[in-house]
Amino acid sequence: MAWDYFGFSPTFKTQRIQSPTTRVNNAADISVITIYFLIVLAVGVIAMVRTNRSTVGGFFLAGRSMVWWQIGASLFASNIGSGHFVVIAGTAAASGIAIGGFEWNALFIVVILGWLFVPIYIKAGVVTMPEYLKKRFGGQRIRIYLSVLSLFLYVFTKISADMFSGAIFIKEALGLNIYVAVIALLAITALYTVTGGLAAVIYTDTLQTIIMIIGSFILMGFAFNKVGGYANFEKLYMAAIPTNTTNIRAECYEPRKDSFHLFRDPITGDLPWPGMVFGLTIQATWYWCTDQVIVQRCLSGKSLSHVKAGCILCGYLKLLPMFLMVFPGMISRILYPDVVACVVPEECNDYCGASVGCTNIAYPKLVVDLMPNGEWIDNIVLKFQSTFLFLYVFLQGTDDLFIVVLIGISIAWIPVVQSAQSGQLFDYIQSITSYLTPPVAAVFMLGMFCKRVNETGAFFGLIIGLLVGLSRMITEFIYGTGSCVSPSNCPTIICGVHYLYFSIILFTVSCIFILGISLMTKPIDDKHVRDSFMSFKLDFITLLKCTCCRRIYVYINFSNLQLLKRTSLCSLKAAVCCFYKSMFYIYLQSVKSSSSFCHLQ
Repeated sequence: MAWDYFGFSPTFKTQRIQSPTTRVNNAADISVITIYFLIVLAVGVIAMVRTNRSTVGGFFLAGRSMVWWQIGASLFASNIGSGHFVVIAGTAAASGIAIGGFEWNALFIVVILGWLFVPIYIKAGVVTMPEYLKKRFGGQRIRIYLSVLSLFLYVFTKISADMFSGAIFIKEALGLNIYVAVIALLAITALYTVTGGLAAVIYTDTLQTIIMIIGSFILMGFAFNKVGGYANFEKLYMAAIPTNTTNIRAECYEPRKDSFHLFRDPITGDLPWPGMVFGLTIQATWYWCTDQVIVQRCLSGKSLSHVKAGCILCGYLKLLPMFLMVFPGMISRILYPDVVACVVPEECNDYCGASVGCTNIAYPKLVVDLMPNGEWIDNIVLKFQSTFLFLYVFLQGTDDLFIVVLIGISIAWIPVVQSAQSGQLFDYIQSITSYLTPPVAAVFMLGMFCKRVNETGAFFGLIIGLLVGLSRMITEFIYGTGSCVSPSNCPTIICGVHYLYFSIILFTVSCIFILGISLMTKPIDDKHVRDSFMSFKLDFITLLKCTCCRRIYVYINFSNLQLLKRTSLCSLKAAVCCFYKSMFYIYLQSVKSSSSFCHLQ
C-alpha cells in the first residue's frame, strides 16, 4: 500500500482514545518554550541590526532586500497561522476533504499576484493599498473607505478569529485563562516586530514555515499510524459517529456521503462546486492580490524576478494543507468522535464551551494527545504565536491607544465568533468575507484593466455593494445562523443563498454599477491611469498557461481522494516539468537582471 511506504502502520486498534490531562509539567516542554522564544527574539534583534530602518523602504518593506525563498515562505506563513489549523481541520472533521479546495485555489491566484498585480504596484510606486487607490482614482474617499473596511474586517474576522483559535490551543494544552494567554503573546510579538520592522516579521515567517511544515508532517505521521494508514482511513471516517445521539436527526451526526469529493452538488452541497470555482476565486483575489499584509511581502523583494519565484514557491506550499490539516482533522474525528463530533448541546458545552459543536478543537486535541513531550508544546506555541504576526504590518503607524481599542474589541467579539455558523470558525470567516469584499475586488480589477473606470463609479459601486452585503450580514446576525440541531429562522430568500454564490452575485452587481456610473460621468484624468494600469507581456501569458495546466491537474486528478491510487503519470510529469521550467526561467532572470526596487525607497 502507498501509505505503508511512509511508515504508517497497517493495524488499527478500535478503542476510542481518552484525552490525557497532562499539561506543561516536564523539562522538555519548558525547554522548548524557552528556546523557541529566545530564537524569535534573536531574529528580531538581527533584523534590526541588518536592516536600514531609517527609510520607509527599510522599515516597512525590509529594505527591499528579500530573496525569492524568503518571500515564498513569508507569504505562506502569513496566510497559515493557528486560525488555519483550527478552521481547516475543524471543517474537515465535520464535512470531509472539500475544504482543501480553498487552499488549492491559491495555486492560481498567487501567480496572478506576482505577474499582474505586483508589477502594477511597483510601477505606481506605492507602499500601501489605499495609497494605490488614491493614485489610481484621485481623491480621498475611496482610500478612507478601504481603510475603514480593512479595520472592520481585521477586527471581526482576522484578529478575533485568530485570537479565538490560538486560545483553543492554549486551553487544550496549558489550561491557562484564555485572555491572559492572549495578552502575554501579544506583548511578546509586539516586542520583536516593532524593534525589527517588516524584516523581523519575514525572517520569523521563514523560520516558522520550516518548523510548521516539519512539525505538521510529524503529527500527520502519528495520526495515520493511529488509524492504520490510508487504507483504513476512509472506512473509519465514514463510521465515526458520537455515542450519544438522543432524539437528533442522523444527518446532524453522520459524516456526509460526499465527504471524499472535492466537487460537490451545486444545490445540496455544503461547498457547491460553482461557488468553489467562481465565488472563491473572487474572495481569493481580494485576499491574495489586494490585502496589505500579503502584498507587502511581495513589495519587499529585491527584484520582480524574486517576487515571481516567491509566489510560485508559495503556490506549491499551498498544496500541503490538504495533507497537514485536512487529513489530521478527519482523523481527529475518528479518534475522538464523542468530543469532536458531539451533537448534544449540553455535552458539547462541557467538552469545549460551545453548545453548537466542538469541531474547532479537532486539531489542538490531536496535537496534545498524540505528540510526545517537547514536540507538541513546540507545535502549540508556534501556531498560537503565528496568530499575531500580521498585527504589526496592519497596524503600523497607528496611534497606540487606537491599537489597544481595536484589540479590545476583537477580544470582546470572541464569544460571538465561538457560536457563529454552527460553531465552524471557517464558515464564519468566509461568510463575512463574502458579504463585504467582492466590491473591493471589483474596484481593483476594473481599476487595473479598464481605463474608463473613474473615481465616481468606483466609489458609488463600493457603497452600493457594501449596502447589499450588509443587508445579508445584518439579517444573518439578527436571526442567527443556527445549527443542524437547531436551525435558524432567517428568511430563505435572504439566507438561503450560499455565501459563495452570494459572493458571485455581489461581485457582478458591483461591476455593473461601477462600469455604468463611470460611463455616465466624466472620464478620469490620464495622469491617474498612466502608472496604475496593466499592460500585458508575453511572460505572463506563458506562465498563465503553465499555471492553468497545474490547476487542472490539481482539481481533476485530486477531485476524488483516490489520488494516491489513480494519479495520472502524464499529468504528474507535466506538472513537475512545468514547475521546474518556471523556476529555472525565473532563476535565470534573477541572475541576469540588474533591476531592483531599491530606487523606490
